[in-house]
Amino acid sequence: MKIGSIDFGERPLFLAPMEDVTDEGFRLLCKRFGASMVYTEFVSAEALVRDVKTTVRKLAISDEERPVGIQIYGRDIDAMVEAAKIVEQAGPDVIDLNFGCPVKKVAGKGAGAGMLQNIPKMLEITQQVVEAVRLPVTVKTRLGSNCEQLIITTLAEQLQQCGIQALTIHGRTRSQMYTGEADWTLIGEVKHNPCIHIPIIGNGDIKSLDDADLAFDKYGVDAVMIGRATFGCPWLFSRRELTLDEKIDLLEEQLSINIERTGNELRGILHTRRHLAATPVFKGIPDFRQTRIAMLRAERKDELMAILEDCRHRLGKKEE
Repeated sequence: MKIGSIDFGERPLFLAPMEDVTDEGFRLLCKRFGASMVYTEFVSAEALVRDVKTTVRKLAISDEERPVGIQIYGRDIDAMVEAAKIVEQAGPDVIDLNFGCPVKKVAGKGAGAGMLQNIPKMLEITQQVVEAVRLPVTVKTRLGSNCEQLIITTLAEQLQQCGIQALTIHGRTRSQMYTGEADWTLIGEVKHNPCIHIPIIGNGDIKSLDDADLAFDKYGVDAVMIGRATFGCPWLFSRRELTLDEKIDLLEEQLSINIERTGNELRGILHTRRHLAATPVFKGIPDFRQTRIAMLRAERKDELMAILEDCRHRLGKKEE
């Protein structure tokens, strides 16, 4: 499978772009364990154009994580075009357009999956961004706005005509948010449409490599994108079984990377908290609630490392 000149080989696995999740430390670990492509946190086009520092910081990428994509979202055509030009200067391998985020603060303002209610504008943004940059432009979207408007088969052809070089489809509608089960049947229909010649990347409810294998086998997609299941589990992309100690070592390494890369102890900790809260590693620790609260309140590296080491000790005693 190829996007532009980037050859990902057979059955590549991509890390989905997720706000407050896909920071640089996490991306580097996912890459180490086999992610073929990683993405930064998605960024607001309008915030980029206004040079908002917290947004601009999200554009920081390193050569160790390549190939890497940067995803932008917005509802204004001029802002999206200008943001794409700014992103191009940051040097990613791919620019992705987010027409799939269903959360209220994005979709409710007409951006992300909210754009599924204004297809002409979505296509105009896509066309103009493709024409404005030299990097490959891709799109991520959903099946439609709701179950009565499943438009993805037609929309995929329209987006392809705009010049995108790959399309990621999440198997839910905007109104479903993340509830229910992802429907991959329409993703498969798009992939097998003889008019479609760009790569189709499937996304939704992939919780393991077995799920990914099934998606490749049953629906024929060119790549599989994994999202929420990776929280606190950068090793999900690997078929190697890690020990409990190895997993805790990786969470501690992620913390260290984030502090080093952000240049700020508290900011690095804040980047890591989401993963510590979500990781399944600590499941089974008796009376873990208070430990979890302490973990999410820690503001110093030594304090948080001590909590992690205590968790390691308690889990080790549990296994004895």
